[in-house]
Parts: sequence; structure tokens; C-alpha cells
Amino acid sequence: MNYKIIIFLLFLPFFALGQKPKLDFKSIEKNISNSGSPYYYEKLVFKFKGLPKSLDSVEAQHLYYGRNFIKNKVSQTGDEFKSLAEAFKNNNFADCIRLGKTLYNKDPTNLDVILILLRAYDQTKDVGNFSHHLSQLRLLTDAIKNSGDGKSDKTAFKVNNVGDEYIFLNVMNIGQDYKRVSQPLRDGVIDIWEKEDIKIYIKVLYLDLIF
Repeated sequence: MNYKIIIFLLFLPFFALGQKPKLDFKSIEKNISNSGSPYYYEKLVFKFKGLPKSLDSVEAQHLYYGRNFIKNKVSQTGDEFKSLAEAFKNNNFADCIRLGKTLYNKDPTNLDVILILLRAYDQTKDVGNFSHHLSQLRLLTDAIKNSGDGKSDKTAFKVNNVGDEYIFLNVMNIGQDYKRVSQPLRDGVIDIWEKEDIKIYIKVLYLDLIF
């Protein structure tokens, strides 16, 4: 299975979305830190790591956007992630899996780590782990899809960071033939991706500036 097929499999659920859950960051922050809440982050992570298909859209929303409010996230500028990225660049998939599993256990909702693991398991023909991480990536990208419709700055799709934006762009099949225009906001940046008469609005969140 190649990368384009992976993206196609991720793209399929977009056509069958139901009602979009309302996005309320203050409630998400409160819920994920409350051990008595059904949306307590540790509870959601436990389900996510064990059986991601069991989570509903509201749980997925808390899991994806709740990552903004947790500590000890894996940084793309850190040495561990750089080692993982280098192994991936060199097609060293055994090291990708070894290093990726370590980072995944530290930060299981990191889309970059999940995607690298997904690609590594694809290359090593590990169908079980490939399917598991595909379900996880689909769940988190569906949370982004449910955050808006992408048709205006008010209803933009919302992503946690630029890395997630580019993963989502791949899921949406938005390629290099689109041009980007950025508009800074108090709590983030709106990126407008244009091709001919098509415009897709994506908001990169800077929640640490307002919470």
C-alpha cells in the first residue's frame, strides 16, 4: 500500500460526516483536566491507544484539541523527533518503528509521529499495526474536519499547528497547485488556500496566547 492510498483511505470518511460537535476550547480544557469527566484526557488516551474506533466525535474533539493543554508534548525541534525524522528520511524503517514507538508512548496524539509509524508499518508489511494507526490518524483528522467547513474565516478548519495543517492538506488532497495567503489573528493565523475559484480556510491555533 502506498502513501496515496493511505491518504485516500483517510479521505473517505469526509463524505459521510454527521452533525459537527460545537468547538469550545474553555470547556475542553476544563473537561480533560477533570478526572471525573468522561472526557478526562487520560481516559481518552487509554481508549485511543487500545481501541480508537470506540471513540465518538466529541471524544475525538477533546482528544485532538485537548493536546493544546497538556504538558510534556513531543516537540518537532527536539533531538528525539529529529532522530525519528532522520531515520524516516533514510528509509530506515526499523529505527522509525523503534524511535516512533518511544515518542508515541510519550505523546500518542502527535500526528507527525503517528504518520511516520503508519508509513513504517506499511513498508514493513505489518498490517495489524498499520490498520491500528490508520484508525487513529483518521479519528484525529476527522476531529479537524468537524471543526468547520473551510468556506470562510469564521468557519475555517482548525488545526493545532502547522505540521498538522500540512497533514490535513494531504488528507484533503490539496496539493502544490494551491497558493496560500495568510492573515494573522490574535489567537492564530488564517491560511487561505486558493486554486482558481476554490478557497479553503484553515486556522492554525495559538491557544497558548489566550489561555
